[in-house]
Amino acid sequence: MPDTPPAGLPAESPAGAATAPAASPPAVPRRAWSALIVLLLGMFMALLDTTIVNVALPTIRTSLDASEATLSWIISGYALAFGLALIPAGRVGDRIGHKWVFFTGLALFTLASLFCGLATNDLQLVVARVAQGLAGGVFVPAVTALIQLMFPLNARGNAFAIMGATIGVSTAIGPILGGLIIEAFGEVNGWRVVFWVNLPIGVIALIAAAILLPVRGGARVKTATDPIGLLLLSAGLIAILVPLIEGQDLGWPLWTYLTLVAGAVLILLFALWELRLAKRGRSPLVPPHLFSHPAFSGGVILALVYFASFTGIFFTISLLWQAGLGHTALEAGLVSLPFAIGSIIGAAQSDRLSRMLGRTVLVMGTALVSIGLIWVWLVLLLTPATELSSWLLLVPLFIAGVGNGCFIAPNAQFIVATVDRSEAGAASGVISVMQRVGAAIGIAIVGSVLFGTLNITGNTPEAVADAFASSAASALAVSAGLSIVAFLFVFTLPKRAPTP
Repeated sequence: MPDTPPAGLPAESPAGAATAPAASPPAVPRRAWSALIVLLLGMFMALLDTTIVNVALPTIRTSLDASEATLSWIISGYALAFGLALIPAGRVGDRIGHKWVFFTGLALFTLASLFCGLATNDLQLVVARVAQGLAGGVFVPAVTALIQLMFPLNARGNAFAIMGATIGVSTAIGPILGGLIIEAFGEVNGWRVVFWVNLPIGVIALIAAAILLPVRGGARVKTATDPIGLLLLSAGLIAILVPLIEGQDLGWPLWTYLTLVAGAVLILLFALWELRLAKRGRSPLVPPHLFSHPAFSGGVILALVYFASFTGIFFTISLLWQAGLGHTALEAGLVSLPFAIGSIIGAAQSDRLSRMLGRTVLVMGTALVSIGLIWVWLVLLLTPATELSSWLLLVPLFIAGVGNGCFIAPNAQFIVATVDRSEAGAASGVISVMQRVGAAIGIAIVGSVLFGTLNITGNTPEAVADAFASSAASALAVSAGLSIVAFLFVFTLPKRAPTP
């Protein structure tokens, strides 16, 4: 009896015999699609929390008597911790299996969400929020890894397309869902429910993950985790972020400048350590040889600057709309709706456009974002605060949203195309980290400008509105400037990217 060929491979024909028809692609078990739902529930939670909290910031400010720096830490701390956990978590998953890394990270994320809502002061909230970001960074890499393992090549594209849609929906509905929750539960406790909305989703996902996710699904890979490199990178980024967030609140004392210098030194030491590991044949956290490709270096800067540019706009608008203009959290959430709709439309067309236009889709995307942000800045600069309305921002935010959708989906593909195929996995990890670091730094800079220029000269609503509108215009000018820098760096990328 002849040996049965591996599933999905055609049987060899005897000499002289007619060639057997090619075997049909392997069917995807129903269990795999059920497991995908579990993975996407986790992804939904992690990315929902990047945007849902924005509209809760003013109520957190009044409920906990939180400082301006605390509001920046709530967003920046989450993003930075999330980004720093991505690469080591992926490597741990390669070593011990991705199922239990996903389960552990999701359990910690759910628990951290509980403690965020239970916080009684701003320090407790920031610590819980950072823990939440770390946990998100632990389990999110397992999502893409498990999709790779569970789905054959012919079905993998559909699975990743569904994941992309989940990412778009979760980030788009965050501000609106946050506004609805605060509207329903009130400003005193509504912000706590914004975090607790993760609890039922997390418990259901944990039970389903234990049952449905495969324990094994590929060869375990023994890779070094480079703890010293991770420590140096984390310390350097934190040393840079702390003075950016705390400096304006404290009047920029000497230690803030010294800490910035120390952060730069730590980043330099990190680079030297990575070079040393690479020369010894070890496995560095960030492979230095990736940066031998000038286009990749430009792409990494592009990822950092782009995410720094657009992440802060709803931080600014949420505070302006609620603390400055006196609108509700729901009204502040609805301001972001045109951007969300534009992002979904742009993302839906980005794959087709990137095949047709190549790099031009990224040029078009960053150009639209720049136009939209400059338009928003001009509206805030030229319109009296008492006459500001969401209708004035509808068109520019929609334009920026379409551009964002066109950029977000294909940008990593073009940046990865600047390195050899064998380096694609490491390059993708670096890009993901830089996106999150960019978001953290962007919020820190925008928050520093927003609160550093805020000068309320009277107790009337008009004086408060005028002061917040002026500061928001300054903050949006920074975001618009960063988006223009991102537009320029797009031209460092190749004109075409290979089909994944």
